[in-house]
Amino acid sequence: MPDTIIKNARIFYKGQIHEAELSIEDGKVAEIAKIIPKNDFDLVINANNMLVLPGIIDVHVHFREPGMSYKEDWYSGSCSAAAGGVTTVIDHPNTIPPTLDKDTFKAKQELASSKSIIDFGINAGVKDNLDELSSLWKSGCSAFGEIFLGESTGSMTVERDHMSAALQITRDLDALACIHAEDQEILESYGKLTKGDLDPESYSLSRPNLSEAVAVANSIEDVMAFNAKAHLCHISTREAVGIIRGAKCGNYGDSRGTVTAEAAPHHLFLSNKDYDRLGTLGKMNPPLRKRRSLQYLWNGLNDGTIDILASDHAPHTEAEKQTDIWSAPAGVPGIETMLPLMLLAVRRNLITLSRMVEVMCTNPAMIFGLTDQKKGSIWKGFDADLVLVDTANISKVDADKLHSKAGWSPYEGMEAIFPAMTISQGEVIWDEGIHAKKGRGKFLPGAGYEEKASEEPAAMCSIDEK
Repeated sequence: MPDTIIKNARIFYKGQIHEAELSIEDGKVAEIAKIIPKNDFDLVINANNMLVLPGIIDVHVHFREPGMSYKEDWYSGSCSAAAGGVTTVIDHPNTIPPTLDKDTFKAKQELASSKSIIDFGINAGVKDNLDELSSLWKSGCSAFGEIFLGESTGSMTVERDHMSAALQITRDLDALACIHAEDQEILESYGKLTKGDLDPESYSLSRPNLSEAVAVANSIEDVMAFNAKAHLCHISTREAVGIIRGAKCGNYGDSRGTVTAEAAPHHLFLSNKDYDRLGTLGKMNPPLRKRRSLQYLWNGLNDGTIDILASDHAPHTEAEKQTDIWSAPAGVPGIETMLPLMLLAVRRNLITLSRMVEVMCTNPAMIFGLTDQKKGSIWKGFDADLVLVDTANISKVDADKLHSKAGWSPYEGMEAIFPAMTISQGEVIWDEGIHAKKGRGKFLPGAGYEEKASEEPAAMCSIDEK
């Protein structure tokens, strides 16, 4: 692989911005210094004082393939990621078929390997497949889940006792369980109260804050009881933030279970007031919340209660969303706009740059075992996954310029700061256009991966040895 140097850069390194140069050899960060004396590089990139960040790690995407490739596929999804500064993703299991055994896992892995232009991991699902979890772990899944406690895309809902059984298995495997925390009984109860109301906001009323709060509390109780590891996906309410904060402060006694949590950009930047603009395009699970929840989420993101920001990129075409609120599918595209929106949030002092890097790079790598894969930081010997940003270049989100097959964005017209260049394993994959071939991304197996030993060939014997 050609050697590269980035000059005239402001590099985010060791928690601070340094005016420095960065060299890349064989796809890895080789040196970071004020001046790098070597001058025979194959590629010289003049950053023109742009900010250089670690490549973003998005641990929650739905690239829809196999089974729903008209919404998204591994190529279009990974191109959208690259254009948004994302260099590593973890795909979730509610595809068609769902990723519930080693055969469906292998099929998705091969599909992704043939199309993705960025590095990727794959989560395995949990439903009526508890006897398959061990083989899925050995096949290389990154984690288990989303484990759906409330109905959502893919009809993979499980009851609490089933999740509890799964947690005991994931604990024994030393694997992470990712939980979609909405209580199904409460969803059914409140759904009856809003049935027939076609006002889009009725969807939020049908999935109340209480549903998330109860499911989060129950999940944490089980995780602590079984000494398991769990990650709570797309937290959206002030109540859930408070419960998680309490758990991290020791409110569950001497239990040794580990709980981490994520937020999604649509719950940070959008509220139920946006139904007036979005209509059914704003339908998602968990749903849009009242504005006061947004500040609690920002507080939780800043004080460490929420560990990760992940896009929950869940694209549907605009045509299939343009129906009544109950018939429209739930989910919004967001992988390409996540970093641009957050960079503007940094500019507006909603979050520090250091904390943004923690929740979008460092923490995702640590929690999902990608630090061992040399991901998540700009560090000597780590993969040269980098994003170059002109922080003064503010533009507006324009769906016509985005790369998802969805063809629309819930953030249309909002201000953002898009990356100027994205580098993956030392290769420029985005620079005012995609510069990468299908299938260049590598599969990142999880910690339980057991590579099958190649079968030894049958012993050869001469005709005289019969």
